[in-house]
Amino acid sequence: MAKRDYYEVLGVDKKASEDEIKKAYRKIAIKYHPDRNPGNKEAEEKFKEAAEAYDVLHDPQKRQQYDQFGFNAPGGGAGGFGGFGGFGGGSMNMDDIFSMFGDIFGGHASGGFSGSRGPKKFRGSDLRLKVKLSLSEIETGVTKKFKVRKDVVCSHCHGSGAQQGSTMETCPTCHGSGVITHTTQSIFGMMQTQGVCPTCNGEGKIIKNKCPHCGGTGVEKGEEVVEIKIPAGVMEGMVVNVAGKGNAGPRNGVNGDIQVLIEEEENTTFIRDNNNLIYNLLLDFPTAALGGEVEIPTIQGTRLKVKIESGTQPGKTLRLRGKGLPSVQNYGHGRGDLIVNISVYVPKTLSKEEKTALEKFKESDNFKGDSDTKQSIFQRFKNYFN
Repeated sequence: MAKRDYYEVLGVDKKASEDEIKKAYRKIAIKYHPDRNPGNKEAEEKFKEAAEAYDVLHDPQKRQQYDQFGFNAPGGGAGGFGGFGGFGGGSMNMDDIFSMFGDIFGGHASGGFSGSRGPKKFRGSDLRLKVKLSLSEIETGVTKKFKVRKDVVCSHCHGSGAQQGSTMETCPTCHGSGVITHTTQSIFGMMQTQGVCPTCNGEGKIIKNKCPHCGGTGVEKGEEVVEIKIPAGVMEGMVVNVAGKGNAGPRNGVNGDIQVLIEEEENTTFIRDNNNLIYNLLLDFPTAALGGEVEIPTIQGTRLKVKIESGTQPGKTLRLRGKGLPSVQNYGHGRGDLIVNISVYVPKTLSKEEKTALEKFKESDNFKGDSDTKQSIFQRFKNYFN
């Protein structure tokens, strides 16, 4: 079944505020909560669908990319954009949803799924880099290497945070679960809510003898050379997310990501318009009047021969199909066009012989332009301001 638009799922406008999105999700989550609809598969699917929509729309970066690219938006994954698999992909499970559900209702509402989560794993922070690409690199895609200074696993305790010769011990408060459970009365009846264990901060283990090198964090400062694959067709302002290459997570936790912001180098030959390239061809007057053949450069480095019709007017455009940039949204399929905008060069100075030759044609009606040509030029001029 085709995915529904996330705004439609939550019943909110595309300009909805974060608070409006949260309220809309809360309303749907209550209505279709599994505890309220036992055995109702349709309600469960709508509950999951709403959670997936909220997961995207409440995150400013995900929302921006979804608004721009829809379900083909760049996502996570090593090598960039996660294979363009969209955001949710139907991969959210109930543990994911209830973890997020707690952010809406307070605590961690476990419903009928309590006790399924394990001790907390700390996540390392993300890193942000910028990379400036040429149009030729964007056309083919490119792999860039960066030497990144970041948190790495402590070389003394190997990430455990415990002093050599000692180990982490099970937390006596939560008995290793990382959470403490409370039972409360709610509109659904009796519900269990789970909170982070205050003794171990959700980790399930405690350190009595901390590693003196890292102070018990399990990480230290270091460097790593990271290869980042930039897919073809990216644009200025896009972010390529490289999963697991950010700062190491404290005490053998989950690594953060590297977010690479794309910038484009200025190109002196082409102007980029999404996946199309615009090239300004300056014709000499004789070729424009008589017609002929000219060569046009391409981003691929080749040159194409293009026929110029006699009587070609300034402002005319030629479209060379498939000679632009690849589309990052279409998984490598489809290309933009190369649009050739024609200008005609009028000499600023003339020799005596050239001036005499042109004077002979000055009074000819054929050199004054007909009404159709004038109207065409006027229309192009009008379109420019519209």
